[in-house]
Amino acid sequence: MQTHEIRRRFLDHFVRAGHTEVPSASLILADPNLLFVNAGMVQFVPYFLGQQTPPYATATSVQKCVRTLDIENVGITTRHLTFFQMAGNFAFGDYFKREAIALAWSLLTDSVENGGYGFDPERLWVTVYLDDDEAERMWLEMGVPSERIQRRGMADNYWSMGIPGPCGPCSEIYFDRGPEYGVEGGPEADEDRYLEIWNLVFMQNERGQGTGKDDFEILGPLPKKNIDTGMGVERVAFLLQGVENVYETDLLRPIIDKAEELTGRSYGVQHEDDVRFRVIADHGRTAAMLIADGVNPGNDGRGYVLRRLLRRIVRSARLLGAEKPVMAEFMKVVSDLMAPSYPELATDFRRVETVAVGEETAFLKTLNTGSTLFDNTASAVKAKGGKTIAGSDAFTLHDTYGFPIDLTLEMASEAGLSVDEDGFRSLMAEQRKRAKEDAQARKHAHADLSVYKELVDRGATEFTGFEELTSEAHVLALITDGVRVPVATAGQDVEVILDRSPLYAESGGQIADRGAITASGVKLRVNDVQKIAKKLWVHKSTVEQGQITEGDVVLAQADPAWRSGATQGHSGTHMVHAALRQVLGPNAVQAGSLNKPGYLRFDFNWQGQLSERQKADIEAVSNDAVGADFPVNTFVTDLPKAKQMGALALFGENYGDEVRVVEIGGPFSMELCGGTHVRHSSQIGPITVLGESSVGSGIRRIEAFVGLDSYKYLAKERALLAGVASSLKVPSDEVPARVEQLVERLKVAEKELERTKMAAVLSSAASFVDQAERVGSVLLVAVAAPEGVQAGDLRTLATDIRGRFGSEPAVVVLLGHADGKVPFVVTVNKGAQNAGVKAGDLVASFGPSIAGRGGGKPEMAQGAGSDPSGIAAGLAAVRARVAELAG
Repeated sequence: MQTHEIRRRFLDHFVRAGHTEVPSASLILADPNLLFVNAGMVQFVPYFLGQQTPPYATATSVQKCVRTLDIENVGITTRHLTFFQMAGNFAFGDYFKREAIALAWSLLTDSVENGGYGFDPERLWVTVYLDDDEAERMWLEMGVPSERIQRRGMADNYWSMGIPGPCGPCSEIYFDRGPEYGVEGGPEADEDRYLEIWNLVFMQNERGQGTGKDDFEILGPLPKKNIDTGMGVERVAFLLQGVENVYETDLLRPIIDKAEELTGRSYGVQHEDDVRFRVIADHGRTAAMLIADGVNPGNDGRGYVLRRLLRRIVRSARLLGAEKPVMAEFMKVVSDLMAPSYPELATDFRRVETVAVGEETAFLKTLNTGSTLFDNTASAVKAKGGKTIAGSDAFTLHDTYGFPIDLTLEMASEAGLSVDEDGFRSLMAEQRKRAKEDAQARKHAHADLSVYKELVDRGATEFTGFEELTSEAHVLALITDGVRVPVATAGQDVEVILDRSPLYAESGGQIADRGAITASGVKLRVNDVQKIAKKLWVHKSTVEQGQITEGDVVLAQADPAWRSGATQGHSGTHMVHAALRQVLGPNAVQAGSLNKPGYLRFDFNWQGQLSERQKADIEAVSNDAVGADFPVNTFVTDLPKAKQMGALALFGENYGDEVRVVEIGGPFSMELCGGTHVRHSSQIGPITVLGESSVGSGIRRIEAFVGLDSYKYLAKERALLAGVASSLKVPSDEVPARVEQLVERLKVAEKELERTKMAAVLSSAASFVDQAERVGSVLLVAVAAPEGVQAGDLRTLATDIRGRFGSEPAVVVLLGHADGKVPFVVTVNKGAQNAGVKAGDLVASFGPSIAGRGGGKPEMAQGAGSDPSGIAAGLAAVRARVAELAG
């Protein structure tokens, strides 16, 4: 049975049982405890916590999940995956244990013809919590014999989110793979033979503080008993497909097949190679899913996880023998495999491919840099007569420069060296421990939003701001410091909940309106407006006059000037987005935005810096659209129809069944958007692009002023240009040519100064030759160069001095002193090399004296130190070392 069929059967089974099918949430949710969604129940947490009333009593979903805490273990065994699909059914105060057990059992054991999975019930085992007699009795009633029911403790059969909140005993279903996979005795004896496929959580209690799986207090029962189950789709797939492990299933094995094709190696021959094949298969799928949900490679957080995944793919492919880029091929296979269940991988494939290939290109450059750094490290080890690269050096290459330990080991072996792997592993373990401690420190109980629950349940705030800026409203509640209060007086900060409001609540990149709430003798300044549960407007306000009471009738007013500027900024953002796609093409996809009165910034997926011409074209296309006075139309429709019309959606955003479409100029711009906009594009005013920059790997940011702020900026620029023209005594339109002339003259002058300076440096070469001293069989020039000589000039001077000795064995060591640094150059001619002197050996001798490091080849080495006070001692060390080598 194919994996897509397994998913479909699960959902159909529970829909027939009355559940509402809920789409998978994005892998990225606004939860401070989660880097990525890692369990099927995450999107339902507000319902389990009682913060929101669910719109359905029962639900079913197949949630895409990512877990990456132990990423280094992927591939070593065949059980570990970073991306997986968790099929689940959920009940919110509806059915409980009996129904959950019966529904799971029937799906697993019903025949394939009747819509089930057809598992042999004689091969299924279950576990229950230590004292859960009720669950055991229900399993017995289902026909499971007592000898295949095992009781386990809190660590195995009591579930919680790892933080204070809902929890409860669970019952797990295992499949017996047979005696060839392990010993008899059920899950207690061997969890490789007895494979867990489904976990039924009976969420009935609330837990307290604690960090482990079994060291927290049970505070008491929840108001309602809930059901949360999770069936591992990939595990069920490999059992039903009759293969050995998840990597042999229909959604992973084709990636391995492509890796075999690209590398020339075969899977199943050598363990080390098999690990690399599995890394490629797992990480390729995870990376594609993350990119599709809006993650881009970066140096921290989600971006760093994605970067590691992509780089491990490249590394593994290279170690398998791939010599050419591979990422585009892998992304295409993943898209073809996963698109039937996740169509965004097909519709957005070009962006997914561009991001992945861009990171591959960057990493290949890193590998080249890392190779140079490794060569320097290996040379330094050999110069000291060592045979082992320190674990700290290997860790620095890995952690700071992204150079994989596997390649370090391989290159060390080729160089006749070993690596202190224990030291490296120890440092890696320390790093992982710190990461886990940091993650645990960031974990905290979910914010208590229960004070808003009654208000959310009453219904959504009516937003009137599309039609008017002032609305009469009733005060539904006043909240101070998380506590509902009946009244707020002058000087107090208070959250005001109204039944209707014209003030825009921050969302979609548009910051909230500013405004006021007034009544007779009462005035509040509205500083911010935020949403709770995407439907309740919370007006964060300061009482400036009088007192406000729950139940009051008030006027809520959005600041007209603020709103006017905000609509210009938001509509201007749509203009820039449309212009970007027109100038750069459809791969310039939105990655985020912020707009406020007079200003906008727009982040988009793109590899490489924009040219001046591209920026000018984007600005011109935007302003042409403004000048065209396009009408701005808005309408509400269902999501599939909006997408069919070509409306653009923000990747990773969760939209409801109905969406608002903003259309500007027909096909010019059409986006899903809930923000406020002008009525005609000409009302935006001029758009002035300020600049473009990088905000992460594959993400660029363009910033612009709009409306009056654009006028002010251009006026300032005009005044600046007029001042420059006055200083240069030329008309404004001649300033660029005049500045170009001055720059060219400056370049000529700098070159002449450089020639003069170099001539002065080289003139000292003869005096240094005269200072040569014979040390053993070679002539040695070891001196401090004139102060201020830079590294490049130092090398030229050293080469010139060496040349003056002809074939006479000679060594030249120059230590400079410039800008607080100690640049140095060591050069050794052929005769001195034959006498046993190598440049790298000498660097190792004097480097510690000047706190310096460097490297190079036997004939030349260079680098820099940071301690000028050690120059004299360093030169003495050179003389001593040359005497040892050539004496």
